[in-house]
Amino acid sequence: MLDIVKEPTPSLRERSKELDQDFLLSDEVQQLITEMIPTMYQDDGIGLAAPQVGKNVRICVIGKEANLDSEEDLVLINPVWQKTSRRKFVDIEGCLSVPKTFGKVKRYKSIHVEALNRKGERIEFEAKDFLARVIQHEVDHLDGILFIDKAKDIYTTE
Repeated sequence: MLDIVKEPTPSLRERSKELDQDFLLSDEVQQLITEMIPTMYQDDGIGLAAPQVGKNVRICVIGKEANLDSEEDLVLINPVWQKTSRRKFVDIEGCLSVPKTFGKVKRYKSIHVEALNRKGERIEFEAKDFLARVIQHEVDHLDGILFIDKAKDIYTTE
């Protein structure tokens, strides 16, 4: 398992670098992706971005529970998204890098996502509701933004 990097580690606040095709297909990156998935599940996470395991590259993994249309975990390389509706909704979020801390975050209800998969193939899809929220949260990590930067009514648990 990989170690989860926790706030206030400075690298969590840096914008991650894009991956080119050769680096994406390298053994090093493929191994990182393979290790990120069980690391995400170890602490009951639903998403994990590479900066959370100390690698400032634009990779995130999203658990299959967030995507009811799929039986596989989602791997997004160099993801970008655009809102497809003006509607936002508020829900409580937490983060493996900010343990035992929660807050209400307003996010777009539906988004259009473009990325590469782990094979370097271009993918695009519409995401809504919980999946859209998780993708926005993980892409924020790739931009050096934590949910606590956007959250209201932040609280901690023991």
